[in-house]
Amino acid sequence: MNTLARIVELAASRILVLDGSYGVLIQRSVRGEDAYRGERFSDHPRPLAGDPDLLNLTRPEVVRDIHGAYLDAGADFVTTNTFTATSLNQADYGLENFAAEMSLAGARLARGVCDEWTARTPGQPRFVVGSIGPVKATLSLSPRVDEPAYRAVTFEQVRASYYEQVQALIEGGVDLLMVETIFDTLNAKAALVAADDVFRAQGVELPLWLSFTAVDRSGRNLSGQTIEAFSISVEHASPLFVGVNCSLGAAQMRPVIEALSNIASTLTSCHPNAGLPNELGAFDEQPADTSRFLREFAEDGLVNAV
Repeated sequence: MNTLARIVELAASRILVLDGSYGVLIQRSVRGEDAYRGERFSDHPRPLAGDPDLLNLTRPEVVRDIHGAYLDAGADFVTTNTFTATSLNQADYGLENFAAEMSLAGARLARGVCDEWTARTPGQPRFVVGSIGPVKATLSLSPRVDEPAYRAVTFEQVRASYYEQVQALIEGGVDLLMVETIFDTLNAKAALVAADDVFRAQGVELPLWLSFTAVDRSGRNLSGQTIEAFSISVEHASPLFVGVNCSLGAAQMRPVIEALSNIASTLTSCHPNAGLPNELGAFDEQPADTSRFLREFAEDGLVNAV
């Protein structure tokens, strides 16, 4: 049975579980320049602290332990630590030439841990999800208020950056590709074109997981789409999952995931933040709150994966 068929079969019987935050867990154990650099990048001319995907190369044990902790907690899906591992994003650190290597190493780390756990309990397969996050620039909007036609990047530059990442993730052994935190649907289109180009070049095809992010309580993403409009605009890619993640807490996400569930012809997912920040920039939503909301989503038939 192939990956897609196995996931569909599992989703028909229960709610599937995705892992959670990596940044928070990384920040608990990795602090300061030296901790990120390792020996390999000790002489790099730019600051590197805060680049989580670099840890795939310099501190793989940290990433491996996080994967294992999520599997121990019951996750079916483990995402690769590659949310910013594109050349466009890594250019901020002067590491654009290492982006593909970060994705390859991230995929191999997750693959190794998942294979270990699946071998222990063959009746409960674990799946590696290649995390493809947004690039730092938007294709739909100009960053210059006085020059609306200006774009910091071109569609082809974004596509090429994603192509390199998708290629590396597939080589590293991922089971699915997740284009996540989609704040600009045109950027996501570039990722989808890149994925299709890689599929054609390599003669493979992996299931797709597309996850929308609403930038505020309006329920729209930065390019102005509602979840319904987003779902329609990506259905040509035949994704396995369409979901909602980031920016909002579970309580604020309910109208968005409910609207998606009403129209989706795919499996649906929701992985929220811990609410919106309060006046002090802290988050009031606790694990028990998130758990309660997600349980309600599941009981009301709104989601297949949380």
